[in-house]
Amino acid sequence: MTASPATRPSGLRRFVTERAPQPERCELCAVTVPAGHRHLVDTEKRALVCACAPCGLLMEQPGAAAGRFRTVPDRYLADPAHHLDDNAWDALQIPVGVAFLFRNAALDRLVALYPSPAGATESELDPATWTDVLGGSRLAALLEPDVEALLLRRTDGGCVCHLVPIDVCYELVGRMRLLWQGFDGGAEARAALDAFFADVARRARPVDEAERSPRKAVRP
Repeated sequence: MTASPATRPSGLRRFVTERAPQPERCELCAVTVPAGHRHLVDTEKRALVCACAPCGLLMEQPGAAAGRFRTVPDRYLADPAHHLDDNAWDALQIPVGVAFLFRNAALDRLVALYPSPAGATESELDPATWTDVLGGSRLAALLEPDVEALLLRRTDGGCVCHLVPIDVCYELVGRMRLLWQGFDGGAEARAALDAFFADVARRARPVDEAERSPRKAVRP
């Protein structure tokens, strides 16, 4: 005999009842954190860690946690005076139209990654090529190891480059992996990509302005 909803054993109820999504918590102190919370980079595990505002501020202090955690900054920068053409993109040898590059302090080298249906895929990057293409830019000079990235997107006739927090790059990777369909990603993935870069452009300040004023620690 099939159990009615009223008599169905409690052990089965968890399979037929929708569970409310679990709130995210700070991975240092376990307090609930809101959407748009700060992130840390765990330099030992090479992973992003959710953090509440107080823990994020604490990890910005010199010597905190013996340097294991680094707070991801919130700055978005653009350098309108620095232009990259098709030849520069070809020299980077990145097989898709979007990539981000960051300096891994532990490995002491630059890492180039790009979104794919399988997640973040690493692209080999010759140090000399990096120096020739991007090494002389002001954005590259300002780039903080592990916690910031240079985000590039190829456009008609060239490419755009922004300095962004590393966590938004992995947010983009996750979004593309979720939406990707077919060989070229599909219309929904392309629309999400356009919206993402429009938001980055909206947030980005010219590098001249950023160099004249202190960095704010508040997300838009």
